[in-house]
Amino acid sequence: MFMAVSIVCDSYFLPSLEIISESLGLSQDVAGATFMAAGSSAPELVTAFLGVFVTKGDIGVSTILGSAIYNLLGICAACGLLSSMASRLSCWPLFRDCLAYTVSAAAVLAMIFDNRIYWYEGAFLLLIYGCYILVLCFDIQINQYIMKKFSPCCTCFANSVEENAEQQPLTGWKEESQPLIRRQSRTDSGIFQDESDYSQLSISLHGLDIPEDPSSVFTMPEADMKRILWVLSLPIIILLYLTIPDCRRQFWKNWFMVTFFMSAAWISAFTYVLVWMVTIVGETLGIPETVMGLTLLAAGTSIPDTVASVLVARKGKGDMALSNIVGSNVFDMLCLGVPWFIKTAFVDRSAPVEVNSGGLTYTAISLICSIVFIFLAVHLNGWKLDKKLGAVCLVMYLAFATLSILYELGIIGNNHVKVCDDSF
Repeated sequence: MFMAVSIVCDSYFLPSLEIISESLGLSQDVAGATFMAAGSSAPELVTAFLGVFVTKGDIGVSTILGSAIYNLLGICAACGLLSSMASRLSCWPLFRDCLAYTVSAAAVLAMIFDNRIYWYEGAFLLLIYGCYILVLCFDIQINQYIMKKFSPCCTCFANSVEENAEQQPLTGWKEESQPLIRRQSRTDSGIFQDESDYSQLSISLHGLDIPEDPSSVFTMPEADMKRILWVLSLPIIILLYLTIPDCRRQFWKNWFMVTFFMSAAWISAFTYVLVWMVTIVGETLGIPETVMGLTLLAAGTSIPDTVASVLVARKGKGDMALSNIVGSNVFDMLCLGVPWFIKTAFVDRSAPVEVNSGGLTYTAISLICSIVFIFLAVHLNGWKLDKKLGAVCLVMYLAFATLSILYELGIIGNNHVKVCDDSF
């Protein structure tokens, strides 16, 4: 299942994301915070609906909050440790996404404080996500205003302005004998859409090169270990080849939206099987449900985020990786708001949704602390995504996860674990 998720992300999901971004004129951070986050977070949406409508328990909430900590620190650690190059990070995308997620996490903390969720609270979560999307729509204008306003007093914003100025010849400036003239358009985001001298260059901010005629998926690699993995994954390769149009090929290039949704569906299916296997292991070992949600299930449902973020980080696109990490968490807040709102506004208006885990309050507080930590860690590391940042994030994730588990088990704090009667 790990191999299956990796194949569908690398061969179908990320290439379709690239074409979508080029068609809409999205920068790499906006693409990572929207389409990439939504597609790779599809398993969390399924888990949230199952927790509200099927199991009627806390597993959906605990899985999303637990995977949020894993997304922020665990995936950032994986990107730093598994990437062979150090990626430069921009200040504005990380600040924007962290601010949006801080507001979302604080809202969830306030909602689960009384263990009851009403329809207007679910609607408020949806409103937060709507505002976040609205900000992304005007990201270029807001970015330029913030840079001009705060660059004199903030070094990271000033450095971003200098880096943008150095990169402008590739993203909208035209150098001739005349003075440089800035053309304000959606191409400012870094995707070349108009016919110009530089638009013919095979350059993309995303770094996800899509060749016109990629090699056949049935071509056997030359390295011995890769051959073994190729043979083991051949049934999955054939299944995906027959069910998903390969938008990297010229014949299927206009089918990129079908590729995106089909790959997201397969990601959800593979993750469902993966989480099912992890659940069986946890039940066999006698691990409590809430602890499972905070650890094994959280990591299991975040496998697509991990694979997608590591793949783009290895290509040197740190902004896209971090925007996917934080943006998928903001999307997860939408995952909680949708089933809560549907359940309380349309299905059962007489009763609110019950959330019966006091430990989730501690987890939500840990989320806010981890957001502040990762922003400060990136700042102190010189706005680089490297192995040093990955090691620090790994240590902090283990610390947050350990404290959350101890609190859930009642070892620390005043949270007492309720044990079900055997008669049930």
